[in-house]
Amino acid sequence: MAHTIHVDVVSAETQIFSGEAEFVALPGESGELGIYPGHTPLITRIKPGTVRIKVAGQAEMELVFVAGGILEVQPNAVTVLADTAIRGTDLDEAKALEAKRLAEEAMINQESKIDYAAAQAELSVAIAQLAAIQRLRQKR
Repeated sequence: MAHTIHVDVVSAETQIFSGEAEFVALPGESGELGIYPGHTPLITRIKPGTVRIKVAGQAEMELVFVAGGILEVQPNAVTVLADTAIRGTDLDEAKALEAKRLAEEAMINQESKIDYAAAQAELSVAIAQLAAIQRLRQKR
């Protein structure tokens, strides 16, 4: 049997994934992180993007979009505490495109009362969602 690590991906609303995995990859604050069983303990912020989970005994990777959050790694457990987490199969391309368009408009519109930094963050999340959708399409 392959060496595994327990992975939990949770958001404020619900638990998205819980199970044994051979490998986890996700967008860390300082770059892409790859976590294998026995990894050194770590706590870091994560950026909007895709959490890729190689589930033990399963050929397909599980994809979960996260809009940022905190990652905690222990030698036998990985916990992703996400601001927002959506299963890859539940992502809505039309909503992501609309959110991207609205964020871009808010950044351009000089009369907008929306904070530029907030619009920039919304744009980052929308772009990361679209990238996750693209990755899911390539997987199929």
